[in-house]
Amino acid sequence: MENILELQQVSKTFSKSGFSLENVSFNLPYGVIMGVVGENGAGKTTTIDCILNTVAKDSGKINLFGKEMSDADTEMREKIGVVYDGNNFPVYWTAKQLAKIMAGFYRQWDNTLFQKYLQDFKLPVNQKIRQYSRGMTMKLAIAVALSHRPQLLILDEATSGLDPVVRDEMSDIFLDFVQEENHSILLSSHITGDLEKVADYITFIHNGRLIMTVSKNDLVYHYAVMRCRESQFLALDPGDILAYRKRDYQIDVLVSDGKGAQRKYKDIVTDHISIDEIFLMLVKGEHV
Repeated sequence: MENILELQQVSKTFSKSGFSLENVSFNLPYGVIMGVVGENGAGKTTTIDCILNTVAKDSGKINLFGKEMSDADTEMREKIGVVYDGNNFPVYWTAKQLAKIMAGFYRQWDNTLFQKYLQDFKLPVNQKIRQYSRGMTMKLAIAVALSHRPQLLILDEATSGLDPVVRDEMSDIFLDFVQEENHSILLSSHITGDLEKVADYITFIHNGRLIMTVSKNDLVYHYAVMRCRESQFLALDPGDILAYRKRDYQIDVLVSDGKGAQRKYKDIVTDHISIDEIFLMLVKGEHV
């Protein structure tokens, strides 16, 4: 079995808001981290809710560990650790109380491991969660998610609002988690700097539609932008253009093979580009 998670043409429409997730398809292999990038409201959380079966999809197919998950499939849910943005637990609980609840909820709960995370993260055991900082509450949620020993970790904007030091600590934990070959992470975020550090693949979502899934290394090392004058732009092979944006007297052109573009168009300046800039080009740029 190559993929821990497979989505095939998954769609969901909310009649009240009018938002639609349309035919989203991607595969998450074992042993990797996939980042899902999109602006607020793009469909990242809806995609995760469909995966977890907390929202019923309208059509399509989702396989986890090689099969579809039913509402009654508690064994499969034990294999998934989930962290949402915001409060994951009642704020009047303490970490000590939370451990007792989780021990009754998860058969694989490892309290020794949980206590180790509490110590490593410097989280007070008997303090109410409402007295925790934003970073502390997210560390607690990640400690809980990891302490029932899941194979798949799903994180929905879990690093949003955290300071750079805490985000760096989280990145190290995620990389350590996928050292196990049967572990994977699906990490939605609009902070592309985090994804550049840890992700193996990036999936771009905009307005409920999947733009593309591509390896992080391709984005970092191969994707580039050509800075063209209008006459140069008109002479380009349309097949080389992923997207373009006009800027005063210049036209920026996104290409998937920067070195190839440099060889082919020697008189055009070609620059490396960040994942943030790639996303903006794909979303706000025009397409031939």
